[in-house]
Amino acid sequence: MATHKSAIKKHRQSLDRRLRNRQHRSRLRGRIKAIRKAIEAGDVDTARGMLPSTLSLVDRTAKLGVIHDNAAARTKSRLARAVDRAGSGS
Repeated sequence: MATHKSAIKKHRQSLDRRLRNRQHRSRLRGRIKAIRKAIEAGDVDTARGMLPSTLSLVDRTAKLGVIHDNAAARTKSRLARAVDRAGSGS
């Protein structure tokens, strides 16, 4: 455990940051799960309606550094492709 003042502060900051990052990641995972569930249920209109806000959330999460930029791009691509495929009926 840290014993000097700056290390104690740094540890406290890292705990706060970790909690904040977990909240962002959890919210993102929940939103992605919801859109995938809508696709699986065949509710394409709901999935299409959720897509813009979900992609925006992915971008914000990447901007905050919670997920990597490439991971965000990959997630957005896969979600958009899944919604398009569900819409085309393939």
